[in-house]
Amino acid sequence: MLIKDYFTLTPHQEQQFAALDALYRDWNSKINVISRKDIDALYTHHVLHSLAIARVLRFQPGTAIMDVGTGGGFPGIPLAILFPECEFLLVDSVKKKVLVASEVAKALGLNNVECVWERVEDERRTFDFVVSRGVMPLPDLVKLTRKNIDRHQRNAMPNGWLVLKGGDLRDETKPFRTLIETTPIADFFQDEWYREKYVLYLPN
Repeated sequence: MLIKDYFTLTPHQEQQFAALDALYRDWNSKINVISRKDIDALYTHHVLHSLAIARVLRFQPGTAIMDVGTGGGFPGIPLAILFPECEFLLVDSVKKKVLVASEVAKALGLNNVECVWERVEDERRTFDFVVSRGVMPLPDLVKLTRKNIDRHQRNAMPNGWLVLKGGDLRDETKPFRTLIETTPIADFFQDEWYREKYVLYLPN
């Protein structure tokens, strides 16, 4: 499996990752959360892409992470499999997408995942990190979720935002200038698809 080339997994994690294909194909036939052409590239375009965040920072046990605009569960579900001792809140404003993420998490036995149908403006809890996959421009995400970043530090990097983005990011990153760290995902994973895709890290 693609993921084993880049991460050390327990047999249980291998089973959980392997189960994603059938789970998403089944749910996608009922509720379209992944485009038809993308479902065959699930592990490259969605699962491993989500795990690029884990190559920038390995979350310490007890870390709380909120995934904003999770859709069908990305990047939250792959990260929750990889970090079973961390807590994940997956948030989306589209009810049917939250249903898919919730049912996939349940089928995998991910007790460290909670899925909620809400606008992120209404979420008041605090987290060590906010993660997201291209759901909105970074300045908007920061504005909406700054209230959700906890002040207590437990990781090697200060609490903040870890966001998956692609393309020309100059306009989005301009407001944060020297604060932001941009890491090319092609540095981690060997596939042409990852060219011009990045992990953005912004400390609070």
